[in-house]
Parts: sequence; structure tokens; C-alpha cells
Amino acid sequence: MANMDFLKDEIAQLKTENRFIEPAVLEDMQNAVCTINGKKVINLTSNNYLCMTAHPKVISAAVEATKKYGIGTAAVRTIIGTTSLHEELEKRLAEFKGTEASLVIQSGFTSNTAVCQSLMTSPQDVLISDELNHASIIDGGRLSKAKKLIYRHSDMQHLKEILDMPEVKQARRRLLVTDGVFSMDGDICNLPEIVKLCAPRDVMVMVDDAHASGVIGPQGRGTVAHFGLKGKVDIQIGTLSKAFAAIGGYVAGSANLKAYMQSVARPFLFSSSHPPAVVATCLAGLDVIYNEPERLKKLWDNTKFFKEELKKAGFDTGHSETPITPVMVGDSAKAKQLSAMLFEEGVFALAICFPTVPRGKERLRTIVTSGHELKDLEKAVAAFKKCGKELGLI
Repeated sequence: MANMDFLKDEIAQLKTENRFIEPAVLEDMQNAVCTINGKKVINLTSNNYLCMTAHPKVISAAVEATKKYGIGTAAVRTIIGTTSLHEELEKRLAEFKGTEASLVIQSGFTSNTAVCQSLMTSPQDVLISDELNHASIIDGGRLSKAKKLIYRHSDMQHLKEILDMPEVKQARRRLLVTDGVFSMDGDICNLPEIVKLCAPRDVMVMVDDAHASGVIGPQGRGTVAHFGLKGKVDIQIGTLSKAFAAIGGYVAGSANLKAYMQSVARPFLFSSSHPPAVVATCLAGLDVIYNEPERLKKLWDNTKFFKEELKKAGFDTGHSETPITPVMVGDSAKAKQLSAMLFEEGVFALAICFPTVPRGKERLRTIVTSGHELKDLEKAVAAFKKCGKELGLI
């Protein structure tokens, strides 16, 4: 065997840079209050926005699908891994997103990489990206053959300058990609202005709605619906692992886009399809979103309360407009210390440090869900106040 002692040095370097990760261990159901590393805590780190993991109808759907279809398909979608459940989910997700069609892909991450890689196939193509886009979009750009141009975060004047560059105007294909809701800061992209700038220049617009689907817009339909832009955005990416609390992603757009992607998108072609239980879970999740609007209302009621209380306490919560609420710290060591102190107080909120965010922008990223009760959030705020004062943050 080869000598791999270099890994010891690499790990030591990661620890020196505060980049070494040891995942927390969940010991029961992913919920607003759960057991993590042996301790019962208020969970402010999960993407389980609508508390779907615990919904009895969703759990029942997974069980029944397993009984009927078995535990898995044992094949990729294009061989014999497409069940009638997969087709039904794609039809219903297209309706949810207001598009002609959708294609379910194995993860949200690979949905972004699949589109960028499949559409941007020539050095004569140009991919334009917000500087704070998700890592999957960055990697998708790397896998594509297009020239990459980055505009300053939500800076529409800078975007306009890029769109008017000769190399962009002369490109074979032009694709602008943006997060709908930015995952670290919780702000929403300026989609109306993006569409206004891109449409007359024949630039395709792609929105990654990972943290928007099930969360913003009427019935949680996402960023496009939030701004009333149905039919004006070419590609919508969704994830099934956040508000839907399962796993997977999807591309929603034209019927031609689906037909093309299912023939050329490498993540789709070379990964086994979702187990029937997962697909049934997502179908049941759509029913919950449509039939239980009180969950979305409670999510936003909880969001409003938690943000207001943190701001009153003197914390800097950035420019968040969504349930993602950063608590800015500005130092990696101090952010990790705050997280550890909160855990002792019964609150789980992870530190986000460089290189996930720039140096000086280290923070705790908190996410409330519809599953949190007022007493949970009051306890969490009290813990933040206590620990924040001890660390001199407020």
C-alpha cells in the first residue's frame, strides 16, 4: 500500500486553520427539539423548515411505497430505475413550480452541476454567477467549458456592466445563475431586476431555489412565484432535502429542457434512482404543503419573533429576509466558542467559518422551523443573550 502519512499533516493544517470538521451525531428524529451528541437541545441548525420529517402522513407514504415497490430500484433512471412514482413526482413538481416539465435528479448539488455542465459545453459560452452562489453552482461552472464571469453580490449595476461586455454579447450561449435565497445570509436575490436585464439580451436565467422552495412565495412555490415571474425564468432548481426533508433535487423548466437533460446530464445518467420510499415521501410532502398552510404561516411567525428578539438583544443578524438568520461574530475561534457555550445551554447552533464564509464574516447560522414552539425560541434567545454577553458580542 502507498504511504499516506501526508494526511496527518493535512489534518493538522486543517485544525490549525479551524477548518477541521467532526460532525455532530443525531440520536433521534430530526426535529425542532432533538438529541445531539447525547444531549437534548433546541435545534437551530436543521433545514427541516416545515417539520416534514415527523409528519405521520409522510412517514406512512414511505412505508407503503416500500411495501409495494421494495427498498430500491437497483438501476439508473434510463435503464429500469424509473417507476410510475418518479413520473408522478416530476409531473407534480412541474405544476408546483409553474413549468412545463421537471426532471428529478439524485441531489440538489448534482442538479446544479448537471445543468451547468450540460448546457455550457463550449469555450464560446459564458456563465455569469453571483459571487455568493452555492458551492454546487461554483463546481458546475468548473465542470462546464464556459467562460465564467462573477458579479458582486446582488449588485445589479455590476451585472449590467458584465452583460454589456463584448465577449458576453458575442457568446454562443449565455447563462446567468443565482441562488434564490442565499444559504449563508438568508437574503433573496433581486430576481425582477435580473430578469429585466437578461430578457432583452437573450440570456438564460437559472435560479437555485434550494432554500426557497416550500419557504417563500404563495404556498412556498419559491422565488419565481414570490416575485410573480411565472413564465419569465428559464430554469428553476429545487431540492428535496430541505423543506421536503427527504433527499434529491430537480430541474424545472421547458419540456425540451427535460428531454435534453435526461439524455445528456451525467449525474442523472450514471447514478441510481431514488428509492420508492423517498419519491413517495416527496409526493406526500407536496400534499402537506397544499393542505396544511398553517405550517408555512407558523414558520414565518417563528422567523419574525426570533429575528426581532435577537436584534433587540443587540446581535447583528445581517440582511436576512428568510428563516435563515446569521448571528455575526467576525472571528472563527469566537464563533466556535459561542456555539459550544450555547450547546451547554441546550441550544444547537453551528459556527460557519472561513472558507465557507470570508474571513471577518464568521457567524452562527440559525434556522427556525414550523416545529419550534414559542417557549423553545424564548429559551434560545435567553441563551444567546447570556453567552453573547459573556463573549462581549452584545
